[in-house]
Formats: sequence, structure tokens, C-alpha cells
Amino acid sequence: MNEFCKRILIQHSQKGCYLCTASRFRLPDYDRLKRNHFVYTAVFGNFSAHFNRRTNSAYNIQNPTESETGGFSVIELIQHGMYLVNGVPCESVPVPPAEARRETMAYKILQAHNTSGDPEKLKITFDALVSHDITYVGIIQQARASGMKQFPMPYALTNCHNSLCAVGGTINEDDHVFGLSAAKKYGGIYVPANQSVIHSYAREQMAACGNMILGSDSHTRYGALGTMAVGEGGPELAKQLLKNTWDAPMPEVVLVYLTGKPRRGIGPHDVALSLVKATFESGFVNNRVLEFVGPGIANLPIDFRNGIDVMTTETTCLSSIWETDEETQKFYTAHKRPEAYKKLHPGAIAYYDRMITIDLSKQEAMIALPFHPSNAYTIHEFLQNAEELLKKVEQDAQKRFPKANVKLVDKIHDGGVWADQGVIAGCSGGLFDNIAEAADILRGGSTGNGEFALDVYPTSIPVSLALTKHGATGDLLSAGAIIKPSFCGPCFGAGDVPANNGLSLRHTTRNFPNREGSKPGEGQFAGVCLMDARSIAATALNGGKITAATDIEYECTTPEYEFDSSAYDRRIYYGFGKADPSVELVMGPNITDWPKMYALTENLLVKLAAVIHDPVTTTDELIPSGETSSYRSNPLRLAEFTLSRREPAYVGRAKEIAKLEGERRSGAVPAEIVETLNRVGNGAELANNTQFGSCVFANKPGDGSAREQAASCQKVLGGFANICYEYATKRYRSNCINWGILPFTIDDGTEFNYEPGDCVFVPGIRAAVENGTENIPAKVIRQNGDVCDIMLHLRGLTPDEKEIILDGCLMNYYAARAE
Repeated sequence: MNEFCKRILIQHSQKGCYLCTASRFRLPDYDRLKRNHFVYTAVFGNFSAHFNRRTNSAYNIQNPTESETGGFSVIELIQHGMYLVNGVPCESVPVPPAEARRETMAYKILQAHNTSGDPEKLKITFDALVSHDITYVGIIQQARASGMKQFPMPYALTNCHNSLCAVGGTINEDDHVFGLSAAKKYGGIYVPANQSVIHSYAREQMAACGNMILGSDSHTRYGALGTMAVGEGGPELAKQLLKNTWDAPMPEVVLVYLTGKPRRGIGPHDVALSLVKATFESGFVNNRVLEFVGPGIANLPIDFRNGIDVMTTETTCLSSIWETDEETQKFYTAHKRPEAYKKLHPGAIAYYDRMITIDLSKQEAMIALPFHPSNAYTIHEFLQNAEELLKKVEQDAQKRFPKANVKLVDKIHDGGVWADQGVIAGCSGGLFDNIAEAADILRGGSTGNGEFALDVYPTSIPVSLALTKHGATGDLLSAGAIIKPSFCGPCFGAGDVPANNGLSLRHTTRNFPNREGSKPGEGQFAGVCLMDARSIAATALNGGKITAATDIEYECTTPEYEFDSSAYDRRIYYGFGKADPSVELVMGPNITDWPKMYALTENLLVKLAAVIHDPVTTTDELIPSGETSSYRSNPLRLAEFTLSRREPAYVGRAKEIAKLEGERRSGAVPAEIVETLNRVGNGAELANNTQFGSCVFANKPGDGSAREQAASCQKVLGGFANICYEYATKRYRSNCINWGILPFTIDDGTEFNYEPGDCVFVPGIRAAVENGTENIPAKVIRQNGDVCDIMLHLRGLTPDEKEIILDGCLMNYYAARAE
């Protein structure tokens, strides 16, 4: 640790402001519900200082081992405001924070796009939009149902998720045909199947310094190219298409200060996994913007920066932005868009709410074990403790998937830990530099003729062309690797599904449960570990024996990337500004309209259809990806899969509840509703103005994908509310609001010991929403008839969000205003 950081630690340990690094201690484990009671760790030299934020006390551990620190002294977290003065972090300067905040790159870009007139309440209009083929159909359907006539900004429709067209007969290609017809009708950009993955195309053709892009995919991140990008659910893109705004409070900005230079064998995924490990579970950067600066940036090629940047999504940050330099300029020039470059850097004195330092020279090769990118270790630490760590994964998996017979410890044999598969793919892995260096490692070698197989997916046709011209493609093929098309499948469960109890090493973005495509309901299990492409290649060179790329000798020959746009010039439809209203949308039989949704009534009665006490519930659990994604153009069909892998009984319960609500609306009020309401008043009278719907409780729902279907499928099945301690991401909460699902929270420490079948009655909910009431008394009605009080919170709704909830959903909101 440098002298500056030591000084900060010494000075601020007495003020309740602490410096910390990620360690094996997962911050909330000490007191998960009392979230203001975290213990932070600072590691430097032979001294580790631990501070308790509540008691302001400190204690020491001498000579921490790598096991004690998790090998993460590479990253330090500073949980108090910091200044950046002419590029150097500083504790204090005679400039008020409020004034210096305006000098961050993030502030300048956000305010340049803010139409509200209030710098603290953002109403953002984006420069461009991007969607892929499992989201754009629903978005366009929402927008056209709300009156859209043409796309008001460049909108790229890529076809990189259901591009294999291997599930459901014609339905995948039907979506693609719909996409092309929509691009022609409304003036869009259509990227045919396998030309590029969504984020590669956006980087190559749409990013520009100082601009903002909104994408219907959580990994919409182009900060390393000077573009602030945000991933959101489909309704937020529909708003932009309807010339409305993306609304949010001005976020806090976190300084990410890079120093040092990575050594050979270290790649972007190693740095990214360390960052996710350090920040995810504590929520250190949750819904904040990461601003990358520092001398270490100059030591990173642009692909390396992009590879780190795209993984910032896994920290749960809101967006990211990097300083730009000659390397950035070279990228735009190579892609024939030199005008898109401009120098971006913070002002002379900028203020940040928190700070992260990353010493790239200390970075080790990493591996993230199932079931999250934050479950990360150095590869060396993993290999030294493989039996213990794999047993923990087995135990976790067996709890999650009781039908499976989970076996991973048997991967330990013959002096190592052996994987069955390696995959380098997608917006994080399939970059030119990653694949070229993997080819350097494998040149002249062999992946072997045993169980281990290596599959490589370049991110775009231009990247494939460059790899072929460079000779990397030939080196990989000769070594036994398979080169596959530009396709996101391995990242969401639609390609390279491993064998039962298989262990797959992947340079992709996520390793959530079943995201590799296994079906736990059928007794299947497979484990995915995230690793950098370089270490995957080193492992392949050893026939599947897990190996850090830093442990082998190889010559790196990665050349300058040359962008060849010929395939794009010949195949992509560029229709922005050329809308043709005469074009008819082509809609296959799976493309259906949204079912009718109803406005919020005076009171609300919800029955719990799922109660989930996991620390975090991902959107993959709320609505699975993989082959089910083929049905996203059919809301009713897709809803059948809601929570199917986590709570299989949910759909049946929700349907029964929805059936009773349908009877109530028709005038034949079911006795069950009346009897339940009798516990809190005159049931017959209350039933006339009390909606009855289903509700999901989860501790912290919504981590992961931006997919709106995590919320819309609940609404299609009659869901009216979520209850939780906190929402994992802004985007999931926004999805709930846009689909008319009330995003309730309860206080930390409030026990929620209720079960599916128990009901929650919320009297006067419509008036509460109208009036902006944030603390809403409610009643829990247990199945045994007992009634108890609960305080629900509905905080921070904007005026538009209130109206959307009152109207029942975003489409109803626009329809009401079009009349």
C-alpha cells in the first residue's frame, strides 16, 4: 500500500472513515440484516487492520496469510469522500464537495443529457438504443401499442441470443423476420444473426465519447470507450422510443484509481473478478457510477479495458466511465469513426463519494466458483484448497437442487483439478486480444483427446476476420479448439451445455445456477467456473488440468487489431432516418400481444405465492434463460416458466389466485376472498374495491440480467406486489414499477416468517400511491386466521412512476394519455 493510503488509514480510523480491501470475510456475514454493522479490512505489508463501523474500534492481525486476505491486497476500498486533484487522489482540499462533484466525468455527461432542469433529478434522453433478439420484440410491441410511429434515435436490433434457431420450430427466426420488418417500418438498424453480439456491435459502431447508450441487456457497458451506458428492462427503452425520459436521482460517483501494469498471463477477467469479489456482497458500489482514472489505464490495451468494464455490471453499479487517451483514439480511428473520439478526464479538482484503488501489478490469475462471479479466489488458492472449496460448492448445489446427485470433488485426481470444458465467448471473453493470446498459448500444443473440449466464440465477424488474417484461428483449430459463430449462448444457457456433473471453465459474464443450461427439475447439475481466456488456454494446453496462465511460458504476439467492415457493409440494414410506414410487420404465430392489465383499485389483497429467503434472488431464478428465452415474444407462454427452477409450485399458485381475481372482477366474488377480508373488516363490501393478486417475497431480488420478463411474467400471472428488504438493482425495481407491480420494502430486522398461502391486506393503497405516502400500514392474514401488523414502505417513486402504478402498467399509462 502506498504512503498516501497509509496516511488516510491512520487519519481516518479515528473519524469513522475506513480503508479496506476485499478479504475472505464476506462483509454482511457478520450481521446480515443490520447492514450498517460491517467490518472492513485493510491489508498492507505484514499488518491487517480491522475496523468495526458501529463501535469505531480496531484490532490487528499480524502477518495475514493469502488465505486470510483472499489474495486481494490488489484492491482497496475507501468508504468516504475523496478528491482527485490534477489526477492525484487527495484527502482534503479547500473546495466544497458540492462544487467539486461537478468536475467528475460522470456528472458532466449525465447533466449534458439531463432535460429536467434539476441536477439532482435526472430525466435522461439517450443518444442511442440497443437490443437483442430476446428483448426487441417485446419492446417494439409495447412502444407501438403506446403510439410509436418511428424510432427517434438510432436503435440497433442484434440477433445474437436465439440465433441458433434450434428450439421451438420457426419461432426464433420468426422473431428475426419481425425485427427486420420493424427496422424497415420504424427506421432501425438490423444486425443479422451471428454478425455480432450486441455489445461488440455497439462498441464498434455506436459508442462515442461523451455519449450515452441505453440497452435492454444488463451488460450494456461502454465506459472504456468514453460512453456512459446503462442496462435496463424493456419498458425503459419503450419510454425512449416514445420520447419520454429515463428518470433517476443523481447517483453517487466512485473513483476507481488504477496503478501498475498487469504481468504476462493476467487478463481482464482476473481484474474484473477481483473487483466483483471486493464490492458485490457489501453493496459498496450499488447503483453508483464507477469512474476509472489513474496511471494504470495507460498500461491497458482497449480490449483489456472493455473486458473489465463489461463486468462492472456484476458489482451492481449503475454505469461506468473511463478516462480516454491515445489508445481510445486509436480504437475509433481503426473503426473508421475518428470523429467519435474526444479527450475525457475529470476536472482539476473533482470530488468522489467513495474510492477504489487497484494495483494491476499485484493481480493474480483468478477463478470464480459457482454460483456467482463474486465467489472468487486466486487460482493458486483454489488449487491449494480445492477439496474444501469444491465440497462447499457441492453442499450449496445439493441444497439448491435436491433432485441432482452433485459430484465435483471427484475432479481432483492425478495431482490436479480437472475440468471437462473450456469456453471463451461473448462480450467479455470473445474479444480479439483474448482470443489472440489464447492462440499464442496453444500454438503448437494440443487440447488433448480426452474429456476436455475448448470452444471459442469471437464477438463479431470483423473480429473473426482479424483472427483469421493474423493466424490465430488456424493455431486454435490445429490445437483442437472449435471456432464457433458470434453468439451469446454460453453466457445464458443456450449453447455448450456441459454433461451432468460436468465442470466448465468460461470466460463469460456469469456463472449463476443453471445459467449453463442444466435442468435441475430433471436431476441435472453442471458447474461453471469463470476464468480468464489466458488461464483457460493454459488449462487446455494441459488437457483440462486447471492451470494459471502465469504459471506457463509463452510468447505473446498479439498484433494491432485491424477492423474489416466488409461483412457489415454487405449484411447490416441501416435504416435510421428512413422509416417506411407502409411496411407491414411480419408476425409469426408465437408473437402475441400483451394481455389486458387493470388499474390499481382502492385496496389491495395479495396472497404469497413464493417466499424466498436466499440472500439474493437473481433474475435467472425469477425467469430462467436458455431455451425458455425462445418464448419471450409470447408473454403467456413464457410466464409458465416463472420461478420454475427455484419455486416450481409458484405458477400453479399464481394461476389459482388469478382465477379468483377474474371471478371477482366479473361480479361473482369468491367466498375465499370474502372470508379472508372478513378478518380485517366487512369482507363483502371490501371485495368490491379490493384487487386480489399474487405476491413474491424475497430478501433481495433482481440481481443479474436486465430482463423485464422477471417482472412481466409475474404480472401476466396476476402478480401485484413484491416485498423485500431491498432490491438488488435499480433496473429490477424499475421493471416492477413499469409492469404495475408495487415494489414494497420492509425494514431490516423485521422478521418475515410467513408462508405461501398467507395474505397481506393493504388498505387505501391507491390513495397512498397518489399522495406519495412512503410508510404504509398493512395486515398479514395467516392461513390459520391470525392477523398481525406489518409496515410496508414505498419509497422514492417519481410522479411518472406513481401514475404508471395507478394505471396498472406502462402501456396503460401511455394509452390513457393518448385518449
